[in-house]
Amino acid sequence: MTQAPLRRLIDLPGLDALEMKALMKPRLADPETRDEFPEIAEAAKAAFGLTPDEAEAVALPADWDGIERLTGFDLTDAFEAEGWDVTDGKRKPLRMLAHWTLPLALAMRGVAGELPFQPEPGPDDRGDDWGSKMAAEATRFRKR
Repeated sequence: MTQAPLRRLIDLPGLDALEMKALMKPRLADPETRDEFPEIAEAAKAAFGLTPDEAEAVALPADWDGIERLTGFDLTDAFEAEGWDVTDGKRKPLRMLAHWTLPLALAMRGVAGELPFQPEPGPDDRGDDWGSKMAAEATRFRKR
């Protein structure tokens, strides 16, 4: 059985545009300047159902692991273990990840907020090359 592909954070609505904007304006990625950029709260609300400020106000469960305090590849590995790719095309953590970490963690664990709908993978999305296997089997059948 193959593992389901990781869900990419950058594919959620509005996050790719902000990631590109942070490339041009690095202050956007700094959590200390979040109040200066209302588009961060808007994108988080659209993607996770809560803003970073609302996420910080949520009472965390007693068994919370503190994923929001991790940094770098420890953070990317923790999210990957839960089915999320939080890296860019070069496998580096996203610039804006500090803004999305807590809202994403709360939403994916069902504590607060919600994640956008993602359909179940169909036969063409399995990743096990099902179509090629069927074509090879059909060729073998015809040769008999």
